[in-house]
Amino acid sequence: MPHTNEDIAAENRADEPGDGETPVRKILHVDMDAFYASVEQRDNPELRGKPVAVGGSAARGVVAAASYEARAFGVRSALPSVTAKRRCPDLIFVTPRFDVYRTVSAQIREIFAEHTDLIEPLSLDEAYLDVTDNKQNIPTATEIATKIRARIKEVTGLNASAGISYCKFLAKMASDLNKPNGQAVITPKTGPAFVEALAVKKFHGVGPATAARMEKLGILTGADLKTRSLSFLQEHFGKSGAWYYRIARGIDDRPVQPDRPRKSVGAEDTFQADIFDLAEARIEVATLASKVWRYCEARDIRGRTITLKVKYADFQQITRSRTLPRAVDGVEEIVEPAHALLAGLFPVKKGIRLLGVTLSSLEGRDAAAEASQLALF
Repeated sequence: MPHTNEDIAAENRADEPGDGETPVRKILHVDMDAFYASVEQRDNPELRGKPVAVGGSAARGVVAAASYEARAFGVRSALPSVTAKRRCPDLIFVTPRFDVYRTVSAQIREIFAEHTDLIEPLSLDEAYLDVTDNKQNIPTATEIATKIRARIKEVTGLNASAGISYCKFLAKMASDLNKPNGQAVITPKTGPAFVEALAVKKFHGVGPATAARMEKLGILTGADLKTRSLSFLQEHFGKSGAWYYRIARGIDDRPVQPDRPRKSVGAEDTFQADIFDLAEARIEVATLASKVWRYCEARDIRGRTITLKVKYADFQQITRSRTLPRAVDGVEEIVEPAHALLAGLFPVKKGIRLLGVTLSSLEGRDAAAEASQLALF
Protein backbone atom coordinates (compact mmCIF):
# COMPACT_ATOMS: atom_id res chain seq x y z
CA MET A 1 0.00 0.00 0.00
CA PRO A 2 1.14 3.60 -0.50
CA HIS A 3 2.96 5.45 2.27
CA THR A 4 2.89 9.12 3.16
CA ASN A 5 5.45 9.18 5.98
CA GLU A 6 8.43 7.26 4.63
CA ASP A 7 10.76 7.64 1.71
CA ILE A 8 11.85 5.23 -0.95
CA ALA A 9 15.54 5.95 -0.33
CA ALA A 10 15.65 3.45 2.51
CA GLU A 11 14.19 0.65 0.42
CA ASN A 12 15.96 -1.84 -1.85
CA ARG A 13 14.55 -2.32 -5.33
CA ALA A 14 12.05 -5.14 -4.93
CA ASP A 15 12.58 -6.46 -8.45
CA GLU A 16 16.40 -6.22 -8.37
CA PRO A 17 17.77 -9.78 -8.20
CA GLY A 18 20.85 -9.99 -5.98
CA ASP A 19 22.34 -6.54 -6.69
CA GLY A 20 21.99 -4.64 -3.43
CA GLU A 21 24.30 -1.84 -4.61
CA THR A 22 22.11 -0.58 -7.43
CA PRO A 23 20.68 2.75 -6.22
CA VAL A 24 16.95 3.15 -6.13
CA ARG A 25 15.71 5.95 -8.37
CA LYS A 26 13.67 8.69 -6.77
CA ILE A 27 10.97 9.80 -9.22
CA LEU A 28 8.36 12.48 -8.56
CA HIS A 29 5.20 13.10 -10.51
CA VAL A 30 3.94 16.60 -9.70
CA ASP A 31 0.42 17.39 -10.85
CA MET A 32 -1.35 20.70 -10.35
CA ASP A 33 -4.85 20.43 -8.88
CA ALA A 34 -7.58 21.47 -11.35
CA PHE A 35 -4.96 23.75 -12.89
CA TYR A 36 -6.86 25.90 -15.41
CA ALA A 37 -9.90 26.23 -13.16
CA SER A 38 -7.75 26.97 -10.11
CA VAL A 39 -5.97 29.77 -11.97
CA GLU A 40 -9.34 31.28 -12.88
CA GLN A 41 -10.56 31.03 -9.28
CA ARG A 42 -7.31 32.56 -8.04
CA ASP A 43 -7.61 35.54 -10.37
CA ASN A 44 -11.36 36.07 -9.95
CA PRO A 45 -12.54 35.94 -6.31
CA GLU A 46 -16.16 35.72 -7.49
CA LEU A 47 -15.44 32.22 -8.84
CA ARG A 48 -14.00 30.82 -5.62
CA GLY A 49 -16.02 28.03 -4.08
CA LYS A 50 -18.22 27.79 -7.16
CA PRO A 51 -18.44 25.12 -9.90
CA VAL A 52 -16.31 26.36 -12.79
CA ALA A 53 -15.70 24.88 -16.25
CA VAL A 54 -12.91 26.26 -18.41
CA GLY A 55 -13.74 26.08 -22.12
CA GLY A 56 -16.94 25.46 -24.01
CA SER A 57 -20.18 27.28 -23.32
CA ALA A 58 -23.63 26.41 -22.06
CA ALA A 59 -24.65 25.43 -25.57
CA ARG A 60 -21.53 24.26 -27.44
CA GLY A 61 -18.06 22.82 -27.08
CA VAL A 62 -16.42 20.63 -24.51
CA VAL A 63 -15.01 21.21 -21.04
CA ALA A 64 -11.23 21.71 -20.99
CA ALA A 65 -10.98 21.67 -17.19
CA ALA A 66 -13.29 21.66 -14.19
CA SER A 67 -12.95 22.93 -10.64
CA TYR A 68 -13.35 20.48 -7.77
CA GLU A 69 -16.72 22.04 -7.00
CA ALA A 70 -17.81 21.10 -10.55
CA ARG A 71 -16.27 17.65 -10.34
CA ALA A 72 -18.54 16.90 -7.41
CA PHE A 73 -21.38 16.92 -9.97
CA GLY A 74 -19.57 14.62 -12.38
CA VAL A 75 -18.19 17.38 -14.62
CA ARG A 76 -14.88 16.34 -16.16
CA SER A 77 -12.55 17.47 -18.92
CA ALA A 78 -13.60 16.43 -22.46
CA LEU A 79 -17.25 16.27 -21.35
CA PRO A 80 -19.63 17.98 -23.80
CA SER A 81 -20.69 21.33 -22.40
CA VAL A 82 -24.38 20.48 -22.78
CA THR A 83 -23.93 17.37 -20.64
CA ALA A 84 -21.86 19.30 -18.10
CA LYS A 85 -24.57 21.95 -17.76
CA ARG A 86 -27.21 19.26 -17.35
CA ARG A 87 -25.23 17.65 -14.54
CA CYS A 88 -24.50 20.97 -12.87
CA PRO A 89 -27.12 23.66 -13.65
CA ASP A 90 -25.12 26.31 -11.75
CA LEU A 91 -21.94 25.62 -13.72
CA ILE A 92 -20.02 28.76 -14.70
CA PHE A 93 -18.23 28.61 -18.06
CA VAL A 94 -14.98 30.59 -18.38
CA THR A 95 -13.04 31.30 -21.58
CA PRO A 96 -9.54 29.76 -21.43
CA ARG A 97 -6.53 32.09 -21.04
CA PHE A 98 -3.69 29.93 -22.26
CA ASP A 99 -1.17 32.77 -22.15
CA VAL A 100 -1.77 33.02 -18.40
CA TYR A 101 -1.59 29.25 -17.92
CA ARG A 102 1.71 29.14 -19.80
CA THR A 103 3.14 31.92 -17.62
CA VAL A 104 2.17 30.10 -14.43
CA SER A 105 3.54 26.84 -15.86
CA ALA A 106 6.89 28.55 -16.48
CA GLN A 107 6.96 29.69 -12.84
CA ILE A 108 6.37 26.12 -11.72
CA ARG A 109 9.09 24.84 -14.04
CA GLU A 110 11.56 27.27 -12.43
CA ILE A 111 10.70 25.80 -9.03
CA PHE A 112 11.37 22.29 -10.34
CA ALA A 113 14.73 23.48 -11.70
CA GLU A 114 15.79 24.54 -8.19
CA HIS A 115 16.02 20.82 -7.40
CA THR A 116 16.90 19.00 -10.63
CA ASP A 117 17.53 19.44 -14.33
CA LEU A 118 15.89 16.08 -15.06
CA ILE A 119 12.39 17.40 -15.73
CA GLU A 120 10.00 15.82 -18.22
CA PRO A 121 6.92 18.00 -18.76
CA LEU A 122 3.81 16.09 -19.80
CA SER A 123 1.63 19.19 -20.17
CA LEU A 124 1.38 22.67 -18.69
CA ASP A 125 0.25 21.25 -15.35
CA GLU A 126 2.22 18.06 -14.74
CA ALA A 127 5.76 16.72 -14.99
CA TYR A 128 8.07 13.92 -13.96
CA LEU A 129 11.22 14.79 -11.99
CA ASP A 130 14.19 12.54 -11.28
CA VAL A 131 15.55 13.71 -7.92
CA THR A 132 17.88 10.77 -7.24
CA ASP A 133 20.75 13.25 -7.33
CA ASN A 134 19.28 16.64 -6.48
CA LYS A 135 20.82 20.11 -6.42
CA GLN A 136 20.04 20.79 -2.76
CA ASN A 137 21.33 17.41 -1.55
CA ILE A 138 18.06 16.68 0.24
CA PRO A 139 18.23 13.04 1.36
CA THR A 140 14.61 12.05 0.84
CA ALA A 141 12.30 12.44 -2.12
CA THR A 142 9.38 12.95 0.25
CA GLU A 143 10.98 16.09 1.63
CA ILE A 144 11.72 17.36 -1.87
CA ALA A 145 8.10 16.88 -2.90
CA THR A 146 6.92 18.69 0.23
CA LYS A 147 9.26 21.63 -0.43
CA ILE A 148 8.24 21.85 -4.10
CA ARG A 149 4.55 21.88 -3.28
CA ALA A 150 5.03 24.53 -0.60
CA ARG A 151 7.08 26.68 -2.94
CA ILE A 152 4.48 26.39 -5.70
CA LYS A 153 1.83 27.53 -3.23
CA GLU A 154 4.00 30.46 -2.12
CA VAL A 155 4.83 31.64 -5.65
CA THR A 156 1.57 30.95 -7.52
CA GLY A 157 -1.07 30.60 -4.81
CA LEU A 158 -2.03 27.22 -6.28
CA ASN A 159 -2.09 23.70 -4.88
CA ALA A 160 -0.15 20.77 -6.31
CA SER A 161 -0.19 17.06 -5.54
CA ALA A 162 2.76 14.72 -5.87
CA GLY A 163 3.50 11.05 -6.24
CA ILE A 164 6.84 9.60 -5.15
CA SER A 165 8.15 6.24 -6.25
CA TYR A 166 11.03 4.34 -7.81
CA CYS A 167 9.54 4.47 -11.34
CA LYS A 168 7.44 6.76 -13.50
CA PHE A 169 4.39 4.51 -13.69
CA LEU A 170 3.98 4.25 -9.93
CA ALA A 171 4.85 7.91 -9.31
CA LYS A 172 2.02 8.82 -11.69
CA MET A 173 -0.39 6.49 -9.90
CA ALA A 174 0.70 7.80 -6.49
CA SER A 175 0.02 11.44 -7.36
CA ASP A 176 -3.70 10.68 -7.59
CA LEU A 177 -3.95 8.93 -4.23
CA ASN A 178 -4.23 11.97 -1.96
CA LYS A 179 -5.57 14.64 -4.30
CA PRO A 180 -6.15 17.48 -3.92
CA ASN A 181 -3.16 19.12 -2.20
CA GLY A 182 -1.54 15.91 -1.00
CA GLN A 183 1.21 13.45 -1.75
CA ALA A 184 1.86 9.73 -1.43
CA VAL A 185 4.77 7.32 -1.69
CA ILE A 186 4.79 3.88 -3.28
CA THR A 187 7.99 2.08 -2.29
CA PRO A 188 9.80 -0.77 -4.04
CA LYS A 189 8.61 -3.03 -1.24
CA THR A 190 4.93 -2.09 -1.65
CA GLY A 191 4.87 -1.42 -5.41
CA PRO A 192 4.10 -4.93 -6.67
CA ALA A 193 1.26 -5.42 -4.15
CA PHE A 194 -0.18 -2.01 -5.01
CA VAL A 195 -0.29 -2.93 -8.71
CA GLU A 196 -1.85 -6.34 -8.01
CA ALA A 197 -4.73 -4.76 -6.09
CA LEU A 198 -5.39 -2.07 -8.71
CA ALA A 199 -8.17 -2.43 -11.29
CA VAL A 200 -6.67 -2.47 -14.79
CA LYS A 201 -9.09 0.24 -15.89
CA LYS A 202 -7.31 2.56 -13.44
CA PHE A 203 -3.85 1.88 -14.86
CA HIS A 204 -2.31 4.97 -16.41
CA GLY A 205 -2.07 4.29 -20.14
CA VAL A 206 -4.88 1.73 -20.24
CA GLY A 207 -7.85 3.37 -21.93
CA PRO A 208 -11.49 2.26 -21.89
CA ALA A 209 -11.18 0.18 -25.07
CA THR A 210 -8.11 -1.71 -23.83
CA ALA A 211 -9.64 -2.20 -20.40
CA ALA A 212 -12.76 -3.67 -22.04
CA ARG A 213 -10.60 -6.08 -24.07
CA MET A 214 -8.75 -7.13 -20.93
CA GLU A 215 -11.97 -7.71 -19.04
CA LYS A 216 -13.23 -9.97 -21.83
CA LEU A 217 -10.07 -12.01 -21.27
CA GLY A 218 -10.77 -12.20 -17.54
CA ILE A 219 -8.19 -9.57 -16.63
CA LEU A 220 -9.82 -7.27 -14.08
CA THR A 221 -6.94 -6.43 -11.74
CA GLY A 222 -3.18 -6.18 -11.74
CA ALA A 223 -3.11 -9.60 -10.09
CA ASP A 224 -5.04 -11.05 -13.05
CA LEU A 225 -2.66 -9.34 -15.45
CA LYS A 226 0.35 -10.76 -13.63
CA THR A 227 -0.86 -14.34 -14.15
CA ARG A 228 -0.80 -13.95 -17.94
CA SER A 229 2.36 -14.94 -19.77
CA LEU A 230 4.39 -12.57 -21.91
CA SER A 231 3.48 -14.52 -25.05
CA PHE A 232 -0.24 -14.38 -24.17
CA LEU A 233 -0.15 -10.60 -23.70
CA GLN A 234 1.85 -10.06 -26.89
CA GLU A 235 -0.61 -12.24 -28.80
CA HIS A 236 -3.59 -10.17 -27.66
CA PHE A 237 -2.05 -6.70 -27.31
CA GLY A 238 0.87 -6.67 -29.74
CA LYS A 239 3.83 -4.47 -28.82
CA SER A 240 2.01 -3.20 -25.74
CA GLY A 241 1.95 -6.73 -24.32
CA ALA A 242 5.53 -6.48 -23.04
CA TRP A 243 4.71 -3.21 -21.31
CA TYR A 244 1.67 -4.70 -19.56
CA TYR A 245 3.77 -7.69 -18.51
CA ARG A 246 6.33 -5.40 -16.83
CA ILE A 247 3.99 -2.99 -15.09
CA ALA A 248 1.96 -5.91 -13.68
CA ARG A 249 5.16 -6.62 -11.75
CA GLY A 250 5.79 -3.01 -10.80
CA ILE A 251 8.67 -2.72 -13.28
CA ASP A 252 9.17 0.47 -15.28
CA ASP A 253 12.74 1.40 -16.24
CA ARG A 254 11.85 4.37 -18.44
CA PRO A 255 14.13 7.32 -17.64
CA VAL A 256 12.90 10.84 -17.05
CA GLN A 257 13.58 12.55 -20.40
CA PRO A 258 14.13 16.31 -20.16
CA ASP A 259 14.03 16.71 -23.93
CA ARG A 260 11.07 14.47 -24.60
CA PRO A 261 10.33 15.00 -28.30
CA ARG A 262 6.98 16.45 -29.24
CA LYS A 263 4.99 13.94 -31.28
CA SER A 264 2.48 16.26 -32.92
CA VAL A 265 1.21 19.83 -33.25
CA GLY A 266 -2.51 20.37 -33.61
CA ALA A 267 -5.35 22.87 -33.47
CA GLU A 268 -9.09 22.33 -33.35
CA ASP A 269 -12.26 24.37 -33.01
CA THR A 270 -15.85 23.66 -31.95
CA PHE A 271 -18.41 25.74 -33.84
CA GLN A 272 -21.39 27.66 -32.54
CA ALA A 273 -23.48 26.22 -35.40
CA ASP A 274 -22.97 22.89 -37.16
CA ILE A 275 -21.30 23.05 -40.56
CA PHE A 276 -22.92 21.40 -43.60
CA ASP A 277 -21.25 23.37 -46.39
CA LEU A 278 -17.91 22.25 -47.86
CA ALA A 279 -16.78 25.79 -48.65
CA GLU A 280 -17.32 26.86 -45.05
CA ALA A 281 -15.51 23.79 -43.76
CA ARG A 282 -12.56 24.51 -46.09
CA ILE A 283 -12.20 28.00 -44.60
CA GLU A 284 -12.16 26.57 -41.08
CA VAL A 285 -9.57 23.94 -42.00
CA ALA A 286 -7.33 26.56 -43.59
CA THR A 287 -7.55 28.67 -40.42
CA LEU A 288 -6.57 25.71 -38.26
CA ALA A 289 -3.72 24.79 -40.59
CA SER A 290 -2.41 28.35 -40.32
CA LYS A 291 -2.34 28.09 -36.53
CA VAL A 292 -0.41 24.84 -36.73
CA TRP A 293 2.06 26.28 -39.22
CA ARG A 294 2.69 29.44 -37.16
CA TYR A 295 3.60 27.27 -34.18
CA CYS A 296 5.91 25.09 -36.27
CA GLU A 297 7.54 28.01 -38.07
CA ALA A 298 8.33 29.77 -34.78
CA ARG A 299 10.07 26.65 -33.45
CA ASP A 300 11.72 25.35 -36.63
CA ILE A 301 9.53 22.24 -36.58
CA ARG A 302 8.48 20.35 -39.68
CA GLY A 303 6.35 17.25 -40.18
CA ARG A 304 5.14 14.81 -42.84
CA THR A 305 1.77 13.49 -41.62
CA ILE A 306 -1.37 15.62 -41.80
CA THR A 307 -4.40 14.40 -39.85
CA LEU A 308 -7.92 15.78 -40.18
CA LYS A 309 -10.23 15.32 -37.20
CA VAL A 310 -14.00 15.59 -37.61
CA LYS A 311 -16.65 15.40 -34.90
CA TYR A 312 -20.25 15.32 -36.07
CA ALA A 313 -23.34 16.73 -34.40
CA ASP A 314 -24.09 13.35 -32.79
CA PHE A 315 -20.51 13.32 -31.35
CA GLN A 316 -19.31 10.59 -33.68
CA GLN A 317 -15.62 11.30 -34.30
CA ILE A 318 -13.43 10.23 -37.21
CA THR A 319 -9.90 11.00 -38.39
CA ARG A 320 -8.28 10.85 -41.80
CA SER A 321 -4.52 11.07 -42.38
CA ARG A 322 -2.06 11.48 -45.21
CA THR A 323 1.72 11.07 -44.97
CA LEU A 324 3.81 13.02 -47.46
CA PRO A 325 7.13 11.89 -48.96
CA ARG A 326 8.93 14.84 -47.35
CA ALA A 327 8.33 17.29 -44.53
CA VAL A 328 6.09 20.28 -45.24
CA ASP A 329 7.76 23.65 -45.73
CA GLY A 330 4.81 26.00 -45.85
CA VAL A 331 1.23 26.39 -44.75
CA GLU A 332 -0.18 25.45 -48.17
CA GLU A 333 1.53 22.07 -47.87
CA ILE A 334 -0.67 21.46 -44.83
CA VAL A 335 -3.81 23.05 -46.23
CA GLU A 336 -3.91 21.16 -49.54
CA PRO A 337 -3.77 17.61 -48.09
CA ALA A 338 -6.20 18.59 -45.33
CA HIS A 339 -8.63 19.98 -47.92
CA ALA A 340 -8.32 16.79 -49.96
CA LEU A 341 -9.11 14.69 -46.88
CA LEU A 342 -12.06 16.96 -46.11
CA ALA A 343 -13.49 16.75 -49.62
CA GLY A 344 -13.68 12.98 -49.35
CA LEU A 345 -16.20 13.34 -46.52
CA PHE A 346 -18.70 15.50 -48.41
CA PRO A 347 -21.58 15.74 -48.86
CA VAL A 348 -22.41 15.21 -45.18
CA LYS A 349 -25.77 14.01 -43.90
CA LYS A 350 -25.18 15.30 -40.38
CA GLY A 351 -23.58 18.57 -39.36
CA ILE A 352 -19.97 18.97 -38.29
CA ARG A 353 -19.54 20.45 -34.81
CA LEU A 354 -15.73 20.27 -34.60
CA LEU A 355 -12.76 20.25 -36.96
CA GLY A 356 -9.11 19.69 -36.13
CA VAL A 357 -5.83 19.66 -38.03
CA THR A 358 -2.69 17.95 -36.69
CA LEU A 359 0.84 17.70 -38.06
CA SER A 360 2.93 14.74 -36.89
CA SER A 361 6.03 12.72 -37.90
CA LEU A 362 7.88 15.81 -36.69
CA GLU A 363 11.51 16.72 -37.20
CA GLY A 364 13.75 19.76 -36.96
CA ARG A 365 14.40 22.15 -39.85
CA ASP A 366 17.86 20.74 -40.61
CA ALA A 367 16.58 17.18 -40.73
CA ALA A 368 13.67 18.28 -42.90
CA ALA A 369 15.99 20.00 -45.36
CA GLU A 370 18.23 16.94 -45.54
CA ALA A 371 15.25 14.65 -46.14
CA SER A 372 14.04 16.99 -48.87
CA GLN A 373 17.39 16.79 -50.66
CA LEU A 374 17.52 13.01 -50.37
CA ALA A 375 14.04 12.78 -51.89
CA LEU A 376 15.40 14.23 -55.12
CA PHE A 377 17.59 11.22 -55.84
